Amino acid sequence: MVACLVLSGCGEHRPGESPARDLAAAEAEILKDDFGHRDRVRDAEYIAATEVPNHLDNSDSPIRRVLLGWSGRTVGGEQATIDVQFVVTLTDQQASSYGDHNNSAGQVKRCYRYFLELYRYTTYDEIECPSTATAPVPTASPFPDMPDDGRERLTAALRTATPDTLASRVRAAFPEKHVTVDTVTHQGALVAAVGVPAERDCIVLVRTPGGAIESPAYDRIWLEPGEMGCRTGLYVSPPR
Repeated sequence: MVACLVLSGCGEHRPGESPARDLAAAEAEILKDDFGHRDRVRDAEYIAATEVPNHLDNSDSPIRRVLLGWSGRTVGGEQATIDVQFVVTLTDQQASSYGDHNNSAGQVKRCYRYFLELYRYTTYDEIECPSTATAPVPTASPFPDMPDDGRERLTAALRTATPDTLASRVRAAFPEKHVTVDTVTHQGALVAAVGVPAERDCIVLVRTPGGAIESPAYDRIWLEPGEMGCRTGLYVSPPR
């Protein structure tokens, strides 16, 4: 009796199947590399909607991606999973161009589950393909980020603020709970930093004693987790 492997099938591959299987496996690894290292908090549905196109850019490609499902999110110790099916359909001409001229037309479906975690590189395993694959349509719901007019808001707040009203004026300009606010008066200048830490977004503006609004430069590495973050210290006492 011959034992059959669920994922690889029994006996010899059908004509055209060997190069098609190799192409599917190679494409699965490419997607794993595209997912890469995760450094943002996202739910699996958002990642699926924005990073797993159902069709490859090359319309002549024999490879098609079919999204099978998703779950979880990349936050803390949690894990997001995304299941993808790769369908490779080769014509006789395409099959014969892959190594062995005796290869003929064929179609292969291979399925993979991708595991994504915050601050880790993506891994994946091959899984058994479902008997029927329905492609759900994920939705990329907006995630909290910096308002598009953030710089204009902060500039307006600084122009009318005093040392006593600085903090309240800036907070009033950014009522969004996900936006952090840090203010200080330093050597006669009004300094404010507003940002969205999870996205490494940060705006630092200074109103000089003469009334000019300046945007001091800083190294964005200090916005990374474990560093100073979006604080007035980026201007007042920058890390060395």
